[in-house]
Amino acid sequence: MLKNIPKRLSPELVKTLMEMGHGDEILLADANYPANTNHDHVIRADGLTVLDLLQDILVLMPLDSYADYQAIVQEVVPGDKHVPNGEPPVWHQYRTEIAKSFSDYQFKSLERFEFYEHSKQCFAIVQTGDQALYGNLILKKGVIS
Repeated sequence: MLKNIPKRLSPELVKTLMEMGHGDEILLADANYPANTNHDHVIRADGLTVLDLLQDILVLMPLDSYADYQAIVQEVVPGDKHVPNGEPPVWHQYRTEIAKSFSDYQFKSLERFEFYEHSKQCFAIVQTGDQALYGNLILKKGVIS
């Protein structure tokens, strides 16, 4: 047993976070994301949301202060009637959570298929059970100072 490891983080995910280096990225994917199609290293977190994992990962992992961005979201498909104002509500939750530990963060957004291609370069994908639309979030790992 270890102290101060958030209970929702599996041993496999903690190991993966430890193996990642500065600048490596990890995708926290929603339930609709084609994780196994886009990556060989998929970690299951079926009972959790992306926000659950984000909260717990930020306890352990710093974000990259040297990069132009610390997180990437998948752009809303133009004209998507499920997102009438152009921004999914979950993005506000992500911003709020990231700002608690990294106040000067920058989000980047990528078109759907660019996002899929980019995810292939991630260190791993964590597939959640999250049903929030456009809930995918890539985090860029920073350094411990």
